Amino acid sequence: MDLGLKGKKVILTGGSRGIGRATVEMFAAEGADVAFCSRNSDQVAETATALGVHGGKVFGSAFDMEAGHDAYRAWLQQALADLGGCDIFVPMISTSGAGATGDWQKGLDYDIMGAVIGAEVLEEALAASGNGSIVIMASTAGLETFIVPQGYNALKGALVVYAGQLSQALGPKGIRVNAVSPGPIKFAGGNWEAIQSVMPELYDATQAQFALGRWGGPEEVAKTVVFLASPASSYTTGTNVVIDGGYTKRVQF
Repeated sequence: MDLGLKGKKVILTGGSRGIGRATVEMFAAEGADVAFCSRNSDQVAETATALGVHGGKVFGSAFDMEAGHDAYRAWLQQALADLGGCDIFVPMISTSGAGATGDWQKGLDYDIMGAVIGAEVLEEALAASGNGSIVIMASTAGLETFIVPQGYNALKGALVVYAGQLSQALGPKGIRVNAVSPGPIKFAGGNWEAIQSVMPELYDATQAQFALGRWGGPEEVAKTVVFLASPASSYTTGTNVVIDGGYTKRVQF
């Protein structure tokens, strides 16, 4: 299937490892121009080089949300200028990647405001696109009780609500908004690899909950993100897609 992404301009935050890396790679492979950021300058440089083989424009830069919201707005404006517009916005910076899931303030600053500020800054460009799309990263941790009470879980749940409401507000401007909620995803250097070493009981108990009997990988989430963002999914907005191998057990109406 042709996703219609060739020449589209994508701004994605947190794109040098895990789900973010897999997603930005797929956008580039589909012919999109991409701007992305990450805290680690070495990982940014390596990712940008890898993406360059696909022939599209690639703008990668080191950015840390600890720099503050004004600095984040400036990064978004620079990404917008580098690309010459924006068709797709995918905010993926999260306390999960920063190892701070229990920090409520960081969760607000990273996960919530990373999406909110991005939508505000990029709204005009997304509307001008004619095919504007936002895909917000939530989590199954925000849909069911998960491990312990913490900011990450509650705020990911809030993002599902925000995405749904934003879809109604921006729909008349031709901007689609959807959320994606991954379950536990395992990759090299990720949280679950670390948990396997230090908390094997939690790792084994989690693995036992997958209906498909295995862990999911970043590319399996990325495929859904890229499809939802693309013109191939042109009539989908206001939804939350769960990608978890049957980990959550709720009935999804």
